[in-house]
Amino acid sequence: MKTLRNAGVSFSFSLSATLCLLHWTAALDIPLEALGHTNIEQLPTITEQSPTSQVAFPFDEKFTIKCEAKGNPHPEFKWTKDGQPFDPSDDPRVTIVENSGTFIIGNNGNISEFQGVYRCSATNKLGTAISEEIEIIIPTIPKFPKEKNPPITVEEGNAVVLQCNPPKGIPPLKIHWMTIGLQHIDQDERVSVGLNGDLYFSNVLEKDSRRDYCCFAAFPRIRTIVQKTPMTLIVNRTNSILQRRPKLLTPSGGHSTISIVKGDTLQLECIAEGLPTPKIEWTRLDGDLPKRAAFQNLGKLLEIPEVTEAENGLYQCNAANALGKVPHNFQVTVEEPPRWLSKPESMIYTIGSDVTLDCKAAGKPEPTIQWKVNGVPLRNMPVSTDNQIVRRDVKINDSAVYQCEASNKRGTILASANILVMNLPPMLLTDNNLEYATVEGKDVLLDCKVFGSPHPVVEWDREDSASPVQGPKYSIYENGSLNIKNTVKEDSGLYTCLTGNTEGKAAITAILDIRDATQIVEPPENIKVLRGSTAQFTCGAKYDSASANDFQVSWNKDNKDITFIHTDKSRFYVEDGVLQIINVSTEDEGNYTCVASTALDQAQETAVLIVLDVPDPPEDLKLSEPKNTSVRLNWTPGNSHNKPIIEFIVEYEESRWKPRDWHELVRVPGNHTSALLKLHGHVNYQFRVSAVNEIGRSQPSDPSDRYKTLPRAPENNPGGIVMEGNLPNEIHIKWEPLKPIEQNGPGLEYKVSWRRKGVEDNWNEEIVKRHSFFIRNTPTFEPYEIQIQAVNHLGFGPRPKVVTGYSGEDFPESAPQNVAVEIINSTVIKVNWLRVPQENIRGHLGGYRVHWWKVRSLLEVKRGHSEKHSLIFPGDRNHGMVPGLKPFSEYSLIVMAFNGRGNGPASEPFTFKTPEGVPEHPALLRVASFNKDSITLLWVPPLEPNGILTGHILQYQLINDMEELGNLHNITISDLTVTRWKVGGLETNSKYKFYMSACTRVGCGKPITEEGITTMEGGKGNWKISEAVNISQNFHIIEGLDPGSEYTIRLMTKNWVDNTSIFEDVVETRGKAYAGIYDGISTQGWFIGVMCAVALLTLTMLIACFVQRNKGGKYSVKEKEDLHPDLESQGINDDTFCEYSDNDEKPLKGSLQSLDGEIKAAESGDSLAGYGDGEHDQFNEDGSFIGEYAAHTNKGPVGVNGNSKGLHQVTA
Repeated sequence: MKTLRNAGVSFSFSLSATLCLLHWTAALDIPLEALGHTNIEQLPTITEQSPTSQVAFPFDEKFTIKCEAKGNPHPEFKWTKDGQPFDPSDDPRVTIVENSGTFIIGNNGNISEFQGVYRCSATNKLGTAISEEIEIIIPTIPKFPKEKNPPITVEEGNAVVLQCNPPKGIPPLKIHWMTIGLQHIDQDERVSVGLNGDLYFSNVLEKDSRRDYCCFAAFPRIRTIVQKTPMTLIVNRTNSILQRRPKLLTPSGGHSTISIVKGDTLQLECIAEGLPTPKIEWTRLDGDLPKRAAFQNLGKLLEIPEVTEAENGLYQCNAANALGKVPHNFQVTVEEPPRWLSKPESMIYTIGSDVTLDCKAAGKPEPTIQWKVNGVPLRNMPVSTDNQIVRRDVKINDSAVYQCEASNKRGTILASANILVMNLPPMLLTDNNLEYATVEGKDVLLDCKVFGSPHPVVEWDREDSASPVQGPKYSIYENGSLNIKNTVKEDSGLYTCLTGNTEGKAAITAILDIRDATQIVEPPENIKVLRGSTAQFTCGAKYDSASANDFQVSWNKDNKDITFIHTDKSRFYVEDGVLQIINVSTEDEGNYTCVASTALDQAQETAVLIVLDVPDPPEDLKLSEPKNTSVRLNWTPGNSHNKPIIEFIVEYEESRWKPRDWHELVRVPGNHTSALLKLHGHVNYQFRVSAVNEIGRSQPSDPSDRYKTLPRAPENNPGGIVMEGNLPNEIHIKWEPLKPIEQNGPGLEYKVSWRRKGVEDNWNEEIVKRHSFFIRNTPTFEPYEIQIQAVNHLGFGPRPKVVTGYSGEDFPESAPQNVAVEIINSTVIKVNWLRVPQENIRGHLGGYRVHWWKVRSLLEVKRGHSEKHSLIFPGDRNHGMVPGLKPFSEYSLIVMAFNGRGNGPASEPFTFKTPEGVPEHPALLRVASFNKDSITLLWVPPLEPNGILTGHILQYQLINDMEELGNLHNITISDLTVTRWKVGGLETNSKYKFYMSACTRVGCGKPITEEGITTMEGGKGNWKISEAVNISQNFHIIEGLDPGSEYTIRLMTKNWVDNTSIFEDVVETRGKAYAGIYDGISTQGWFIGVMCAVALLTLTMLIACFVQRNKGGKYSVKEKEDLHPDLESQGINDDTFCEYSDNDEKPLKGSLQSLDGEIKAAESGDSLAGYGDGEHDQFNEDGSFIGEYAAHTNKGPVGVNGNSKGLHQVTA
């Protein structure tokens, strides 16, 4: 047991004696870091050499033969040429690269002597490395021999071969047969060029005679083309050409043996002569031809590229014509240059170990194996039958370069193995105290790169563990590195790598930090957006705080990074992980990936952006199935942009009537790609198509070709036929003319046919060009049958439909009889009459018109003039409901029938009376005075009593701006002369609301309301009213006030109808102590004067508003409702002043109940409100209003009728 201390770490390490026999099975390359620790000798190794076959072209200025090697000490280089020593430095034309085996040969025009097979060796004191053989080819310029070619004479129909015999040169070789004018000789089944370059004629024709058959041999690699001396071919014409069986011109005999290298292209050729010209067919006798086989030269050449062992076999060609056939067999053998099955590997061995080297190769023919040591054939070392070398108990001086060379006729391969025998103590090539970091869940690799011989043993310890790390979580690699799988936070800490061999020990430490993994906690979501809008992806991530400095969020689209360049034209923006795409286009569709990354890890989430848009226009419009009445239009749909196409819209344009105007022709479902279009005659059409999806309609497609139809008779007749009788003795017929495109041809006119229905059998006819016609001298209101037919120069349209109408109307001749009235209530009646006979209507009955007017009120004796009202009751009927009458009034009415010409005579006037109704609300209710426990009210009776008044009902309740209202108290006042009432027993300093209703024998009407306030205990609550203030004044002085007292001042209108204050304020006069301070300012009245000026200005505006607001309808009912009674005319003294109320009709919770305990509608049931406005409003059959009435009445406040239960009543 030995103890080793390294970098402050102490550990024990035990090695077995068997370690001295172990060898390092890694490659020989010694790490550069190890070379920095100590000077280690290395065997030479060839690192670079020229290709095994190299051509030196004559146009190259120089060519290089390379040989580079490494080793320690640096090797020396030697060359052999054709197996003999060769020293490049002996030739001044050669330049040697310093510290290298490479040399450069300059091309001075005579370099052929450098052609040969070269081999380089690199030697230092440990051994010698050799390169593979390098063949240098120095090509000569190929030339045809100078020769005279005698003319070749042959009889017509015989075969002949013109031989090329091209010179040898660097492949590839290409043969061209041309004339002196460089025109190619035409080739076909009869004439062809073979692989050997000869020109074969299976049989000659007289036209084959010529004196300039030239063979050109092209050598592309050396940029050379050479020409053979022209040859002359003379074909003698004969009168009898005999047919003959096929015979092969090439190859000769019946069997050939072909050898080819694996991977090359196999070419088998058969060219035959005969008459007729034979055809060549190919088969494989021992199987099928491979699918990649191809036939060239009109079937005379079989090519199989990249042959393999599978192409070994027997192939046959057959040349055949009508007289017979001739076969030829090819035995194909696919050969292969040597390839390694196993080869010796470079290794470091410890002293005393055994060395075993294997070398096995395959090829066809089977390769031969030769071993060499330091470039010299192995002679004194046994080689097993399977070409294995074994050396035992090696020493340092057994270090050498072993070479194994495998050869057959197709090539030679060389493998070298550097065997280095040495012992070295462990050298740690990784720095001490390195810090590592990773995230939870990932693997981490702690480096401990070590070099030594024997190969050092490595183990890892943790500072908080007494034993080495072990278990499935940990793996120690051959290079000493420790891999920790699926790390967790607890894996953080200090780790120690301990290593040793028979020559020594070493150790280093590593610090591991495990951090939180980066996570995307708010991934982007798939979105669909309209083109042109803004798309936004959100990406939220969390990461370890230790990685804050290098954390970043990036985005990519379809795995390509998005570059953010902030300019005015930028559309991509990112901020706080949010990606915004402005003005989205269809090109922006795709997968967007958010990548949250640190230096240690990254997390990513992907979302899909789908861009919605109108479809692209259809394409490729084509017309098919042409007919004179129809054509089929076909198209190809464009991109639907993620919303299915709902329909296609086909439009047309014609060049005659409205050129360049497009009109819709037909719509077809979105799953169709064609439409059969029905067409009019005599039109030059052009079509286009648009596609529609949920987003909208596409741009139209490009127009189709034009399609012109021939003229024909009309297919439609006019529509919209209207017959009017403006005068009693004529009919005016009008119709909608045919559209220009519907005319179908030139010369459009209309044939008008008519006859009296049921009277005439024959039709009266007239052809007109316009689209209207008058029939005159007709009897009044008689039925006629009409036909309108279109006609043009090519004929008449289809048979027209018969339309029935009437001749002109005249006024009705008689009035309705037996007019009677049925009273429904005080405001509505039902009018009955006898119908006017149909023969007296003299036209289409429009209905009946009822006119009525008020004669007088039954409260008045004098009759007066009243405005006339009217209602229309359409259709054939004998009654109608008339609303909106005034109760307790006398009316007159008349009834008349009307038709399209106008009204008939009126019936005799019928007079009737309406019963009493409930009165309107009193014209005025005001607070006259008040004190601490009472309020005095005054009122004006209603302007429309609607009957004989029987008294008034006064109700009141405490409000005090409370949520809940006080009890409602009732007072019945039967004396009609009483218009003033004092309400006592009220609470001090409290607010009350008062309701006043007038009553007749029928009941009580809707109330008018007012509010009042009692004064405080001891307060002075009597109001004083000033004299009237002229509206031209802008101030008013109030005198006689007590010093040091508080006053409430109101400014109100004088007509008393609206008790709303224009101005209200509370002021306090100064005490006597302040008297005299303002004596010079008009007795301190300036403040009130200013206030009054403001109030009067407001008053002027308010009066204008009142005048506008209180304008009523045109009927007396409205006028009377809107009257503003003058308080003076009602006998009210100027010394009374009305209590202020902000809103008489303000709704309150728990507000007024009617006297019978129910809340009733404010407006009278007899009102005309809601029945309509204007002369054309009328009633239905059941009496509901559909007639004419001029004005809608406004809804009033809550009505009061009946008696409240349980309330104290006071009778006047």
